[in-house]
Amino acid sequence: MVSPRRMARQLALQILYEMDTSHHSHEDIIKQYQGEEKIPEEVLPFTRELVEGVIADRIKLEEIIQKHAPSYPVKQLSVIDRNILELAIQEILFDNKVPKKAAINEAIELAKKYGGESSSRFINGVLGSIMRTEVQEKESTAS
Repeated sequence: MVSPRRMARQLALQILYEMDTSHHSHEDIIKQYQGEEKIPEEVLPFTRELVEGVIADRIKLEEIIQKHAPSYPVKQLSVIDRNILELAIQEILFDNKVPKKAAINEAIELAKKYGGESSSRFINGVLGSIMRTEVQEKESTAS
């Protein structure tokens, strides 16, 4: 059985993807999913938290992606890969409620399930770069 947190991440990815491709609001998509019973009540708060976190920090998230994947302009990334990276970076750098390695592993699993053939390697590389620089910088300034 899929854990509630993994299910919330999958749903958040689907909502972000639909927002980017159909331009519907996240609230409309969530309401539609609830009507279709795609979102169990126990995963709704975390799903909403993830989606709203990405929406609130999207500009910063895209800047971080561009910094760590300069050969791949953010606007040219597949929507799925960009959304997976945004979700993972949101959890790693801004949310801090799960272990960073767990967020990376979840992102890689999402990439394997929903991304292209090389998505998981690309996402692993970008998140590894972020861990080596952004997280270390953040931790060294905090101490």
